[in-house]
Amino acid sequence: HNHRQVVAYLNDREVTAKLFEEIGPRYADRPGGYTRILKLGTRHGDNAPMARIELV
Repeated sequence: HNHRQVVAYLNDREVTAKLFEEIGPRYADRPGGYTRILKLGTRHGDNAPMARIELV
């Protein structure tokens, strides 16, 4: 069921396979804290706040 939901969201079976087979297992033993958010300041032009989101 999870695979189908991700395929529907991403529209790419290869990326979904990589997510579940390679990336997902890296976080199996991690109890939480999967992401890091780094604030980058504002974008020139429209002054929109920018951030980089990373998988830890």
